[in-house]
Amino acid sequence: MIDSHQHFWNYNANRDVWITEDMGRIRKNFYPGDSVELFANNEISGCIAVQADSSEEETFFLISLAEQSDFIKGVVGWVDLQAKDIESRLTYFSQFEQIVGFRHVVQSETDPNFLSRPDFSKGIQLLETFDFAYDLLIYPNQLNSGIDFCKKNSNQRIVLDHLAKPPIKTGDIAEWKKNIVKFKELENVSAKISGLITEAEWFKWNEKDILDVIEISLEVFGPDRLMFGTDYPVVLVADELSSWVTTFKKSISKLSADEIKKITVNNCLQFYKIEL
Repeated sequence: MIDSHQHFWNYNANRDVWITEDMGRIRKNFYPGDSVELFANNEISGCIAVQADSSEEETFFLISLAEQSDFIKGVVGWVDLQAKDIESRLTYFSQFEQIVGFRHVVQSETDPNFLSRPDFSKGIQLLETFDFAYDLLIYPNQLNSGIDFCKKNSNQRIVLDHLAKPPIKTGDIAEWKKNIVKFKELENVSAKISGLITEAEWFKWNEKDILDVIEISLEVFGPDRLMFGTDYPVVLVADELSSWVTTFKKSISKLSADEIKKITVNNCLQFYKIEL
């Protein structure tokens, strides 16, 4: 399988404040070579490395890792999409074949209209010009603005990270479901089946709750617009990697072999325009 969503970092307590004390399992460095056997045991042969820190230094760090490791098939970096010189920055980054897209941590933005800011919109429109993909990271309460954003940028390849983090822990997913179905007609938007068990009760999550959410995602996006992701190493705060992979495989077990191959390999490569 190709993992559409992994992170790597040199852990820095001052910088990585989002890694709280209760996430002690990931308060350390993570590099591609650290978990070769773990990935192999879970049938993961490559990944997309996604930014965790909002800085160009992070982008350069991931490019460097990708240059050293064949395991990383592409990099989703960070660049200030609201910067006045965004076109020149994208021109600069376009020289690195490892970069396949960019992401902004919209879930951390307090402005409910952030996705419609003129400067941000200009940056997104330029991504299309340079043929970069965009990872959309939002919370459920941002889904309506996210849908408007995706409609407005209908020619931009967009992937919804972690299915917009459904509130599995509370069990109240009705509002999330009502909004997520609106993506069904938005053919420019794919989604990652990832980051789900971290939205549930850590190490006590109910498999049925996870399977129900994935079933909804299959109804909305179908096997042509979904891709497998682990959100490793963040997944470790909620359970072992193998537990998530086992549940994921169960969720798609009734699909055809061709559909399974799409979700576990082909869709990711096609979306990010990667040739192995």
